[in-house]
Amino acid sequence: MIVENFKMAMDSIVANKMRSFLTMLGIIIGTASVISILSVGNGATEEMTQTFADIGATTISLAADPDQEERDLITLEDLDFLKENIDEIEHLSPPNQINGRISSNQSGNQFGFLTFGTPDLQYLNAQMEDTIVHGRYFNQNDLQVGNDVAIVDSDTAQRLFNRTDVVGESIQFTARDTTLNFTIIGVMEGRFSELQGEFAEEGMPVFVAAPLSTIENYFPIESRINNVLVQVTNTSDIEPVSNQMVRLLELRHDQASQDTYTATNFLNALNQLEGLLGLFINFIAAVAGIALLVGGIGVMNIMLVSVTERTREIGVRKALGATTGNILGQFLMESLIISLLGGLIGLVIGIVASNLIASALNITTSLTLGAVLLALGFSSGVGIFFGYYPARKAANLNPIDALRHE
Repeated sequence: MIVENFKMAMDSIVANKMRSFLTMLGIIIGTASVISILSVGNGATEEMTQTFADIGATTISLAADPDQEERDLITLEDLDFLKENIDEIEHLSPPNQINGRISSNQSGNQFGFLTFGTPDLQYLNAQMEDTIVHGRYFNQNDLQVGNDVAIVDSDTAQRLFNRTDVVGESIQFTARDTTLNFTIIGVMEGRFSELQGEFAEEGMPVFVAAPLSTIENYFPIESRINNVLVQVTNTSDIEPVSNQMVRLLELRHDQASQDTYTATNFLNALNQLEGLLGLFINFIAAVAGIALLVGGIGVMNIMLVSVTERTREIGVRKALGATTGNILGQFLMESLIISLLGGLIGLVIGIVASNLIASALNITTSLTLGAVLLALGFSSGVGIFFGYYPARKAANLNPIDALRHE
Protein backbone atom coordinates (compact mmCIF):
# COMPACT_ATOMS: atom_id res chain seq x y z
CA MET A 1 0.00 0.00 0.00
CA ILE A 2 2.83 2.39 0.82
CA VAL A 3 4.47 1.67 -2.54
CA GLU A 4 1.19 2.30 -4.34
CA ASN A 5 0.64 5.58 -2.48
CA PHE A 6 4.20 6.62 -3.30
CA LYS A 7 3.73 5.93 -7.02
CA MET A 8 0.44 7.82 -7.14
CA ALA A 9 1.92 10.74 -5.22
CA MET A 10 4.91 10.93 -7.59
CA ASP A 11 2.62 10.76 -10.63
CA SER A 12 0.64 13.71 -9.28
CA ILE A 13 3.81 15.73 -8.51
CA VAL A 14 5.29 15.04 -11.97
CA ALA A 15 2.00 15.89 -13.67
CA ASN A 16 2.01 19.30 -11.95
CA LYS A 17 5.71 20.21 -11.97
CA MET A 18 5.41 23.99 -11.68
CA ARG A 19 2.77 23.87 -8.97
CA SER A 20 4.77 21.29 -7.04
CA PHE A 21 7.93 23.41 -7.30
CA LEU A 22 6.17 26.56 -6.12
CA THR A 23 4.76 24.53 -3.23
CA MET A 24 8.28 23.40 -2.33
CA LEU A 25 9.72 26.92 -2.57
CA GLY A 26 8.90 27.96 0.98
CA ILE A 27 10.38 24.71 2.32
CA ILE A 28 13.49 25.19 0.15
CA ILE A 29 14.06 28.78 1.33
CA GLY A 30 13.45 27.91 4.98
CA THR A 31 15.76 24.87 4.97
CA ALA A 32 18.50 26.68 3.03
CA SER A 33 18.35 29.62 5.44
CA VAL A 34 18.56 27.44 8.54
CA ILE A 35 21.43 25.34 7.14
CA SER A 36 23.40 28.41 5.99
CA ILE A 37 23.02 30.22 9.31
CA LEU A 38 23.93 27.18 11.40
CA SER A 39 26.85 26.22 9.17
CA VAL A 40 28.43 29.68 8.92
CA GLY A 41 27.52 30.67 12.47
CA ASN A 42 28.91 27.52 14.07
CA GLY A 43 32.06 27.74 11.93
CA ALA A 44 32.65 31.37 12.90
CA THR A 45 31.97 30.58 16.56
CA GLU A 46 34.43 27.68 16.55
CA GLU A 47 37.15 29.77 14.92
CA MET A 48 36.56 32.69 17.27
CA THR A 49 36.52 30.57 20.40
CA GLN A 50 39.56 28.61 19.22
CA THR A 51 41.45 31.86 18.65
CA PHE A 52 40.57 33.07 22.14
CA ALA A 53 41.27 29.62 23.55
CA ASP A 54 44.74 29.64 22.00
CA ILE A 55 45.33 32.98 23.68
CA GLY A 56 43.69 32.42 27.01
CA ALA A 57 42.56 28.86 27.75
CA THR A 58 45.23 28.58 30.47
CA THR A 59 45.48 32.30 31.19
CA ILE A 60 44.66 34.15 34.40
CA SER A 61 44.15 37.88 34.70
CA LEU A 62 45.71 39.09 37.95
CA ALA A 63 44.60 42.61 38.88
CA ALA A 64 45.28 45.17 41.60
CA ASP A 65 42.66 47.67 42.70
CA PRO A 66 43.70 50.89 40.88
CA ASP A 67 42.31 52.99 43.74
CA GLN A 68 44.92 51.63 46.14
CA GLU A 69 48.08 53.52 46.99
CA GLU A 70 50.90 53.22 44.47
CA ARG A 71 53.00 51.14 46.90
CA ASP A 72 50.30 48.45 46.80
CA LEU A 73 50.31 48.13 43.01
CA ILE A 74 52.05 45.13 41.47
CA THR A 75 55.76 45.58 40.79
CA LEU A 76 58.31 43.84 38.59
CA GLU A 77 59.82 42.44 41.79
CA ASP A 78 56.41 40.92 42.63
CA LEU A 79 56.34 39.21 39.24
CA ASP A 80 59.79 37.72 39.78
CA PHE A 81 58.73 36.54 43.24
CA LEU A 82 55.56 34.87 41.94
CA LYS A 83 57.39 33.09 39.14
CA GLU A 84 60.09 31.85 41.49
CA ASN A 85 57.64 30.52 44.08
CA ILE A 86 54.86 29.03 41.93
CA ASP A 87 56.15 26.23 39.71
CA GLU A 88 52.93 26.00 37.67
CA ILE A 89 53.42 29.51 36.23
CA GLU A 90 54.92 29.33 32.74
CA HIS A 91 54.73 32.99 31.71
CA LEU A 92 53.54 36.25 33.21
CA SER A 93 53.65 39.84 32.06
CA PRO A 94 51.64 43.04 32.32
CA PRO A 95 49.92 43.80 29.00
CA ASN A 96 50.23 47.58 29.40
CA GLN A 97 49.37 49.50 26.27
CA ILE A 98 49.27 53.01 24.88
CA ASN A 99 48.13 54.18 21.46
CA GLY A 100 49.82 56.75 19.28
CA ARG A 101 51.41 57.35 15.90
CA ILE A 102 54.10 55.01 14.59
CA SER A 103 56.37 55.83 11.67
CA SER A 104 59.59 54.83 9.92
CA ASN A 105 61.90 56.52 7.44
CA GLN A 106 59.98 54.75 4.69
CA SER A 107 56.39 55.47 5.77
CA GLY A 108 54.24 58.21 7.16
CA ASN A 109 52.58 58.25 10.56
CA GLN A 110 50.22 55.35 11.15
CA PHE A 111 47.92 54.79 14.07
CA GLY A 112 49.06 51.92 16.25
CA PHE A 113 49.45 50.35 19.66
CA LEU A 114 52.59 50.07 21.76
CA THR A 115 52.35 47.13 24.19
CA PHE A 116 54.98 46.84 26.91
CA GLY A 117 55.81 44.31 29.60
CA THR A 118 58.34 41.62 30.50
CA PRO A 119 60.05 39.21 28.06
CA ASP A 120 57.16 36.78 28.70
CA LEU A 121 54.97 39.20 26.73
CA GLN A 122 56.11 37.15 23.73
CA TYR A 123 53.64 34.44 24.77
CA LEU A 124 50.86 36.67 26.11
CA ASN A 125 50.48 39.40 23.49
CA ALA A 126 47.06 38.96 21.85
CA GLN A 127 48.13 41.12 18.89
CA MET A 128 51.07 38.96 17.78
CA GLU A 129 51.83 35.29 17.41
CA ASP A 130 54.62 33.94 19.62
CA THR A 131 56.68 32.69 16.67
CA ILE A 132 59.83 34.70 15.86
CA VAL A 133 60.29 35.24 12.11
CA HIS A 134 63.44 37.39 12.22
CA GLY A 135 65.83 38.39 15.00
CA ARG A 136 64.99 37.84 18.68
CA TYR A 137 62.58 38.96 21.39
CA PHE A 138 63.70 41.41 24.06
CA ASN A 139 65.26 39.63 27.03
CA GLN A 140 65.75 40.16 30.77
CA ASN A 141 68.82 42.31 30.19
CA ASP A 142 66.84 44.62 27.87
CA LEU A 143 64.23 44.90 30.62
CA GLN A 144 66.73 45.64 33.40
CA VAL A 145 68.72 48.19 31.41
CA GLY A 146 65.71 49.75 29.68
CA ASN A 147 67.10 49.40 26.16
CA ASP A 148 65.33 51.28 23.38
CA VAL A 149 64.46 48.11 21.48
CA ALA A 150 61.18 47.05 19.94
CA ILE A 151 59.42 44.07 18.42
CA VAL A 152 57.00 44.32 15.48
CA ASP A 153 54.84 41.73 13.78
CA SER A 154 55.29 40.82 10.12
CA ASP A 155 52.14 42.71 9.10
CA THR A 156 53.41 45.90 10.75
CA ALA A 157 56.85 45.45 9.16
CA GLN A 158 55.23 45.13 5.76
CA ARG A 159 53.15 48.27 6.37
CA LEU A 160 56.13 50.33 7.57
CA PHE A 161 58.92 49.05 5.30
CA ASN A 162 57.25 47.00 2.53
CA ARG A 163 59.21 43.94 3.69
CA THR A 164 59.34 41.68 6.75
CA ASP A 165 63.07 41.40 7.53
CA VAL A 166 63.46 44.77 9.25
CA VAL A 167 65.85 43.86 12.11
CA GLY A 168 68.11 46.85 12.76
CA GLU A 169 65.68 49.41 11.32
CA SER A 170 64.44 52.35 13.38
CA ILE A 171 60.87 53.40 14.14
CA GLN A 172 59.37 56.31 16.03
CA PHE A 173 56.43 56.21 18.42
CA THR A 174 54.68 59.47 19.26
CA ALA A 175 52.01 60.00 21.91
CA ARG A 176 51.08 63.06 23.96
CA ASP A 177 53.83 65.23 22.46
CA THR A 178 56.47 62.64 23.37
CA THR A 179 58.47 60.78 20.74
CA LEU A 180 60.39 57.57 21.43
CA ASN A 181 62.94 56.10 19.05
CA PHE A 182 63.28 52.33 18.88
CA THR A 183 65.59 49.91 17.12
CA ILE A 184 63.77 46.82 15.87
CA ILE A 185 65.43 43.63 17.15
CA GLY A 186 62.77 41.10 16.24
CA VAL A 187 59.83 40.37 13.95
CA MET A 188 57.00 38.09 15.09
CA GLU A 189 54.54 36.21 12.93
CA GLY A 190 51.54 38.46 12.28
CA ARG A 191 48.07 37.79 13.58
CA PHE A 192 46.38 40.44 11.42
CA SER A 193 45.53 38.15 8.48
CA GLU A 194 44.16 35.43 10.77
CA LEU A 195 41.84 37.77 12.67
CA GLN A 196 40.84 40.17 9.90
CA GLY A 197 40.39 37.76 7.00
CA GLU A 198 40.05 39.54 3.68
CA PHE A 199 39.25 42.98 5.06
CA ALA A 200 41.34 45.83 3.72
CA GLU A 201 44.45 46.85 5.67
CA GLU A 202 43.75 50.55 5.21
CA GLY A 203 42.92 52.11 8.52
CA MET A 204 43.97 49.08 10.56
CA PRO A 205 46.45 49.75 13.40
CA VAL A 206 50.06 48.62 13.52
CA PHE A 207 51.51 46.84 16.55
CA VAL A 208 54.78 47.28 18.46
CA ALA A 209 56.05 45.65 21.68
CA ALA A 210 58.80 46.92 24.01
CA PRO A 211 60.24 46.43 27.53
CA LEU A 212 58.17 48.03 30.27
CA SER A 213 61.24 49.69 31.83
CA THR A 214 61.94 51.53 28.58
CA ILE A 215 58.50 53.10 28.60
CA GLU A 216 58.05 53.94 32.28
CA ASN A 217 60.49 56.87 32.16
CA TYR A 218 58.34 58.56 29.52
CA PHE A 219 54.85 57.40 30.49
CA PRO A 220 54.95 56.67 34.24
CA ILE A 221 51.19 56.54 34.79
CA GLU A 222 50.57 54.17 31.88
CA SER A 223 53.45 51.99 33.11
CA ARG A 224 51.86 51.25 36.47
CA ILE A 225 51.10 47.55 36.74
CA ASN A 226 47.39 47.22 37.50
CA ASN A 227 46.93 44.02 35.55
CA VAL A 228 49.08 40.98 34.80
CA LEU A 229 48.43 38.09 32.43
CA VAL A 230 49.57 34.76 33.84
CA GLN A 231 49.82 31.58 31.80
CA VAL A 232 49.84 28.29 33.69
CA THR A 233 50.75 24.78 32.58
CA ASN A 234 47.29 23.17 32.64
CA THR A 235 43.71 24.33 33.03
CA SER A 236 43.59 22.32 36.26
CA ASP A 237 46.23 24.70 37.67
CA ILE A 238 44.10 27.82 37.19
CA GLU A 239 42.17 27.71 40.45
CA PRO A 240 45.04 26.84 42.84
CA VAL A 241 47.48 29.22 41.16
CA SER A 242 44.92 32.06 41.27
CA ASN A 243 44.44 31.60 45.00
CA GLN A 244 48.16 31.27 45.65
CA MET A 245 49.07 34.44 43.73
CA VAL A 246 46.47 36.52 45.55
CA ARG A 247 47.61 35.17 48.92
CA LEU A 248 51.32 35.84 48.22
CA LEU A 249 50.68 39.40 47.04
CA GLU A 250 48.54 40.12 50.08
CA LEU A 251 51.38 38.95 52.33
CA ARG A 252 54.05 40.94 50.46
CA HIS A 253 51.99 44.14 50.57
CA ASP A 254 50.40 43.60 53.97
CA GLN A 255 46.92 43.61 52.42
CA ALA A 256 45.42 40.44 53.90
CA SER A 257 41.62 40.23 53.46
CA GLN A 258 41.48 43.67 51.85
CA ASP A 259 40.38 42.42 48.38
CA THR A 260 43.17 44.46 46.85
CA TYR A 261 44.11 41.72 44.39
CA THR A 262 41.83 39.55 42.27
CA ALA A 263 42.43 36.73 39.81
CA THR A 264 40.00 36.13 36.95
CA ASN A 265 39.75 32.88 35.04
CA PHE A 266 39.75 33.42 31.25
CA LEU A 267 38.33 29.93 30.71
CA ASN A 268 35.04 30.84 32.40
CA ALA A 269 34.73 33.96 30.27
CA LEU A 270 35.47 31.89 27.16
CA ASN A 271 32.75 29.38 28.04
CA GLN A 272 30.27 32.19 28.64
CA LEU A 273 31.15 33.76 25.29
CA GLU A 274 30.69 30.46 23.48
CA GLY A 275 27.32 29.94 25.18
CA LEU A 276 26.09 33.41 24.26
CA LEU A 277 27.20 33.02 20.64
CA GLY A 278 25.45 29.64 20.47
CA LEU A 279 22.21 31.10 21.81
CA PHE A 280 22.38 33.97 19.32
CA ILE A 281 22.98 31.68 16.33
CA ASN A 282 20.19 29.32 17.37
CA PHE A 283 17.83 32.27 17.78
CA ILE A 284 18.61 33.55 14.29
CA ALA A 285 18.21 30.03 12.90
CA ALA A 286 14.84 29.75 14.65
CA VAL A 287 13.74 33.03 13.06
CA ALA A 288 14.82 31.69 9.67
CA GLY A 289 12.90 28.51 10.47
CA ILE A 290 9.69 30.55 10.36
CA ALA A 291 10.07 30.34 6.59
CA LEU A 292 9.57 26.59 6.97
CA LEU A 293 6.25 27.18 8.70
CA VAL A 294 5.23 29.58 5.94
CA GLY A 295 6.21 26.88 3.47
CA GLY A 296 4.03 24.43 5.39
CA ILE A 297 1.06 26.76 5.05
CA GLY A 298 1.79 26.86 1.33
CA VAL A 299 1.75 23.07 1.24
CA MET A 300 -1.63 23.02 2.97
CA ASN A 301 -3.13 25.59 0.59
CA ILE A 302 -1.94 23.81 -2.54
CA MET A 303 -3.05 20.43 -1.23
CA LEU A 304 -6.53 21.86 -0.54
CA VAL A 305 -6.64 23.10 -4.14
CA SER A 306 -5.46 19.67 -5.29
CA VAL A 307 -8.20 17.94 -3.32
CA THR A 308 -10.81 20.20 -4.89
CA GLU A 309 -9.46 19.58 -8.41
CA ARG A 310 -9.29 15.81 -7.89
CA THR A 311 -12.65 15.34 -6.19
CA ARG A 312 -13.97 13.12 -9.05
CA GLU A 313 -10.73 11.07 -8.96
CA ILE A 314 -11.26 10.50 -5.24
CA GLY A 315 -14.90 9.48 -5.89
CA VAL A 316 -13.82 6.96 -8.56
CA ARG A 317 -11.20 5.46 -6.24
CA LYS A 318 -13.69 5.12 -3.43
CA ALA A 319 -16.27 3.57 -5.80
CA LEU A 320 -13.63 1.02 -6.81
CA GLY A 321 -13.03 0.05 -3.18
CA ALA A 322 -10.41 2.46 -1.85
CA THR A 323 -10.81 2.95 1.88
CA THR A 324 -10.65 6.18 3.85
CA GLY A 325 -7.18 5.12 5.01
CA ASN A 326 -6.04 4.63 1.39
CA ILE A 327 -7.08 8.16 0.39
CA LEU A 328 -5.60 9.65 3.58
CA GLY A 329 -2.30 7.85 2.96
CA GLN A 330 -2.16 8.96 -0.69
CA PHE A 331 -2.47 12.68 0.07
CA LEU A 332 -0.28 12.53 3.17
CA MET A 333 2.39 10.79 1.10
CA GLU A 334 2.15 13.53 -1.53
CA SER A 335 2.59 16.35 1.00
CA LEU A 336 5.42 14.44 2.70
CA ILE A 337 7.29 13.93 -0.57
CA ILE A 338 6.89 17.60 -1.52
CA SER A 339 8.23 18.73 1.86
CA LEU A 340 11.05 16.18 1.94
CA LEU A 341 12.17 17.05 -1.61
CA GLY A 342 12.03 20.72 -0.70
CA GLY A 343 14.13 19.97 2.39
CA LEU A 344 16.74 18.06 0.37
CA ILE A 345 16.98 20.80 -2.26
CA GLY A 346 17.19 23.42 0.48
CA LEU A 347 19.93 21.40 2.19
CA VAL A 348 22.06 21.37 -0.97
CA ILE A 349 21.47 25.08 -1.60
CA GLY A 350 22.23 25.86 2.05
CA ILE A 351 25.54 23.97 1.96
CA VAL A 352 26.61 25.67 -1.28
CA ALA A 353 25.56 29.11 0.00
CA SER A 354 27.32 28.64 3.34
CA ASN A 355 30.56 27.63 1.62
CA LEU A 356 30.40 30.69 -0.63
CA ILE A 357 29.78 32.96 2.36
CA ALA A 358 32.54 31.28 4.38
CA SER A 359 34.96 31.63 1.48
CA ALA A 360 34.18 35.34 1.20
CA LEU A 361 34.72 35.83 4.96
CA ASN A 362 37.80 33.58 5.03
CA ILE A 363 36.35 31.23 7.64
CA THR A 364 35.42 27.55 7.66
CA THR A 365 31.93 26.11 7.93
CA SER A 366 30.77 23.66 10.55
CA LEU A 367 27.69 21.57 9.86
CA THR A 368 26.86 18.66 12.13
CA LEU A 369 24.88 15.57 11.19
CA GLY A 370 22.43 16.50 13.93
CA ALA A 371 21.70 19.85 12.26
CA VAL A 372 21.11 18.14 8.90
CA LEU A 373 18.78 15.53 10.39
CA LEU A 374 16.95 18.22 12.37
CA ALA A 375 16.37 20.35 9.26
CA LEU A 376 15.16 17.39 7.18
CA GLY A 377 13.07 16.02 10.03
CA PHE A 378 11.47 19.40 10.64
CA SER A 379 10.66 19.89 6.95
CA SER A 380 9.11 16.40 6.81
CA GLY A 381 7.17 17.10 9.99
CA VAL A 382 5.88 20.34 8.48
CA GLY A 383 4.67 18.39 5.43
CA ILE A 384 2.82 15.83 7.54
CA PHE A 385 1.34 18.41 9.92
CA PHE A 386 0.11 20.82 7.29
CA GLY A 387 -0.80 18.05 4.87
CA TYR A 388 -3.01 16.19 7.33
CA TYR A 389 -6.03 18.52 7.10
CA PRO A 390 -6.27 18.40 3.26
CA ALA A 391 -5.65 14.63 3.33
CA ARG A 392 -8.36 14.16 5.95
CA LYS A 393 -10.74 16.30 3.94
CA ALA A 394 -10.10 14.16 0.87
CA ALA A 395 -10.50 10.90 2.81
CA ASN A 396 -13.87 12.00 4.26
CA LEU A 397 -15.44 12.90 0.90
CA ASN A 398 -18.72 11.11 0.16
CA PRO A 399 -18.09 9.03 -2.99
CA ILE A 400 -21.52 9.82 -4.49
CA ASP A 401 -21.05 13.58 -3.98
CA ALA A 402 -17.50 13.30 -5.30
CA LEU A 403 -18.65 11.59 -8.51
CA ARG A 404 -21.24 14.36 -9.08
CA HIS A 405 -18.58 17.06 -8.68
CA GLU A 406 -18.00 19.09 -11.84
